Amino acid sequence: MWNLTKKILMSDIKTEKFVEQNQQVEKIGDALSKNIKKRFNRSLHIRMVDAGSCNGCELEIQAIHNPYYNLEQFGIQFVASPRHADMLLVTGPVTKNMKEALVKTFDAMPNPKLVVAIGDCGHCGGVFKDSYAVIGAVSKVIPVNYIVKGCPPKPIDILSGILHAITCS
Repeated sequence: MWNLTKKILMSDIKTEKFVEQNQQVEKIGDALSKNIKKRFNRSLHIRMVDAGSCNGCELEIQAIHNPYYNLEQFGIQFVASPRHADMLLVTGPVTKNMKEALVKTFDAMPNPKLVVAIGDCGHCGGVFKDSYAVIGAVSKVIPVNYIVKGCPPKPIDILSGILHAITCS
């Protein structure tokens, strides 16, 4: 026990550079705030659907709720009902069991609808693409506006993907 504690205290702290990433977050956040106000004239409401993922992407999405990223300061809120949502975040490959639920969620959203596929699984099926239970990419089931690649993508990439979907759609 003491040897492990001694080893921990003697090693360097390996973390991300706070200043550089903080500047990136502020830059993307300012652009998000401007574009959300311009397009919606209110906050952006997002509904998230796990279509069959390993939950890696969900953990990264939850990270953008923490005080470091503080998603709500940019005018973004997650909602429980697709009837209140402007954007749909879909994680994981679409499994046969989740296809109907995903389509119903998409159909329940009011127009204009924005869909962002999160992670490599949402893009092409990822490591699950050859499974008997998987249909594949989100774009095979519903139209997708933007894809955030990565396994799992970093929270800053998810914020950038949301910004790109808003500005380019």
